[in-house]
Amino acid sequence: MLFHKLSATVFGIGYIGKGGGTVAAFFCAICWYLAWHENYNAVYSVCITVVIIGLGIWNGNMVEPIWGKDHGRVVIDEVAGMCITLLFIPVTIKYVLAGLILFRFFDIIKPLFIRKLELLPGGWGVMMDDVLAGVYANIILQGIVILHLF
Repeated sequence: MLFHKLSATVFGIGYIGKGGGTVAAFFCAICWYLAWHENYNAVYSVCITVVIIGLGIWNGNMVEPIWGKDHGRVVIDEVAGMCITLLFIPVTIKYVLAGLILFRFFDIIKPLFIRKLELLPGGWGVMMDDVLAGVYANIILQGIVILHLF
């Protein structure tokens, strides 16, 4: 169970309390930039993202009986959403920060069916709203990149 608590909280970030999701997303953005800014590898980044999503679903299923449905301590979903946001995007500080802002917007506001995905059972409900928020943020970020808006 310790493994699930550590990974669900992203090494304890989830224990911060209010704002833990933003801290986890920021942590992911920093890690993504450091890992890929010199040599982006799309295959590895997709594989890592898929593993994080699968781990998040598993963790959600394991910690829900202890902490309750989609508890605030669980922030691996924010990491997965940030990874999806940044897939196939040039790894520059401006795009990573824009991705962070877009993802947090969609994750907090939850428009366009995102909120409905929270109703899915167990770890699926924990993860899928953030996955969709990441997809929406990625689509907008792709447009920003293609149109050279900055």
